[in-house]
Amino acid sequence: MRKKTLLTVTLACLAFVAFAAIADLSGKWKGSLKDPDGNDHPIHLVFKVDGDKLTGTAQADGPALDIQEGKVTGNDFAFHVTDPDGNVIPVDGKYVAQGDSVSLNFQENGSKFHLTFVRDDQ
Repeated sequence: MRKKTLLTVTLACLAFVAFAAIADLSGKWKGSLKDPDGNDHPIHLVFKVDGDKLTGTAQADGPALDIQEGKVTGNDFAFHVTDPDGNVIPVDGKYVAQGDSVSLNFQENGSKFHLTFVRDDQ
């Protein structure tokens, strides 16, 4: 009985810590993408987390794009955006609570990209 109670309390604490970390993903993030010509393009993300659902926007040079089919699993998350030309861009990422950063991977036009974002306090 004592082992069962200890196990239950331990699992509940781990679940609480996991949900607390995920909740910290919510907010504004900034980063930049260097194109093949060496030009930097600022990118802004706004994340909203509700349980395991991720919503928000991603904005680069053009209008903000809605995050679609966003899902959070632990510190990992995935979503896609549809660009103005109708191209669907899948994105997967990881939230790093210790460094308060987000890293993303995505592919566009046959090129793979890896970006790191930091919290945008503005």
